Amino acid sequence: MKLYLASASPRRRDLLAMLGLEVTICPADIDETMDPARDPAAETERLSREKAAAAQAPADAVVIAADTIVVCDGQVLGKPHDRADAERMLRLLSGRAHEVLTGLTVRHGTQVLSRTVRTAVHFRPIEERELAAYLATGESLDKAGAYGIQGRASIFCTGITGDYYNVMGLPLCELSRMLAQFDVHVLEGGTA
Repeated sequence: MKLYLASASPRRRDLLAMLGLEVTICPADIDETMDPARDPAAETERLSREKAAAAQAPADAVVIAADTIVVCDGQVLGKPHDRADAERMLRLLSGRAHEVLTGLTVRHGTQVLSRTVRTAVHFRPIEERELAAYLATGESLDKAGAYGIQGRASIFCTGITGDYYNVMGLPLCELSRMLAQFDVHVLEGGTA
């Protein structure tokens, strides 16, 4: 069975490769605007379902789609618009706990499974010079919450409760369970 990833994220592709899964990249072009009146977890799950549905993949393919956001103090933090927005987000996260939510969908034909995975992340206070230096790297600009836990922002994290890979944008534990329901077994080479 062929696997398709409805995302252009190099991190998601690399995580699947780390598991030994070969995927074809087929980004889904959808409107990713979230409804602020709805629950953020429900919205990430909805967006992942829409991405899976919009992916241009053969009928016999298994499609994987995900949407990740950060929520802190009731505020949804997606990808920052610019450096000033990234700075605002990181100041909000400094010295606090926040939650990373990933809506995850696996689709095979008309069969669709969707879940929301939650991970709690705790940041220590970020010093002003650290903030300026981190922003200067540019690492924050293409990531939800304006940070990459797998990169230089790792020095801000004092603890994680939940799936570490969820913070990177693809909860591998839950994904492997969902794929198994479609007879895709990660430790057996991903084949049915």
